[in-house]
Amino acid sequence: MAKSELQVMPRKEAGKGVARSLRREGLVPAVVYGKGMDPCSIAVDPKALKTAIGTEAGWNTLITLKGDGPFDGKVVLLKDMQVDAIRRDILHADFNTIDLKKKIHVMVPVQALGTPKGVKEGGTLSIVRHELEVICLPTDIPKSIDVDVTELDVADVVHVDDLEVAEGVEIPHDVNFTILTVVGRMAEEVEEVEGEEVEGEEVAEEAAEEEAPTEEAAE
Repeated sequence: MAKSELQVMPRKEAGKGVARSLRREGLVPAVVYGKGMDPCSIAVDPKALKTAIGTEAGWNTLITLKGDGPFDGKVVLLKDMQVDAIRRDILHADFNTIDLKKKIHVMVPVQALGTPKGVKEGGTLSIVRHELEVICLPTDIPKSIDVDVTELDVADVVHVDDLEVAEGVEIPHDVNFTILTVVGRMAEEVEEVEGEEVEGEEVAEEAAEEEAPTEEAAE
C-alpha cells in the first residue's frame, strides 16, 4: 500500500475571508476530521499535497500528517478536493482520519489488461464501471481492480461475480452487475447497408417513373 507524509500547519481562524488570504499566500485551506477528534482547520502547500497523492494509489494513499497540532501523526485519506475549473488550482481539501486496524469503504479504479479478441475483429471494449467500491483494511487497499480481457469475444460480458480480488478485499453488491463488455458493430453495419439498399431502390423507382412514357405521349 502506498504511503506518504504531509507537512501541514494549524490555523485558528476559518471562513471565506481567511481562505482567500491563504490562497493569496500560495496555501490551500483544509480540514482534518475523524472519529474521536474535533475537526481541525489546517493549511497545506499545494505542491506538497500533489506530491503526497502522486503515488500509484492516488487518493487512496495513506498520508501521515506532520505538524504542530492534534493531527500530528494521524493517518488520513484525502476525501475531497475542490479544484478551480479554469486554472486547476486546488481550492480546498478534506482529510479523514482512519484506524489502520478497521476496515473502510473506498473507491478503486477498474483497469482492463490486454486487448480483447473481439476488438481485433472489429468490436469495441465498453467499460461500464470505471471504479468499484471495496471494503478492506486500509493497508490492503488495491491500487486497481485488474481484469484480463484478452480472451473476450464480441458480446462477452464480465460481471462483478467474475472478478478475482485479493484475500481480505470485498466488493459489496446485491446484484451481479456488468463491469465491462465487448460490443460488436455488426448490427450497426447491417442497418446501414439495409438503409443504403432501401434508398437505392427508391432512387431507381423514381428514375423509372420519370423515364416511362405517359399515355398521352404514346398516342
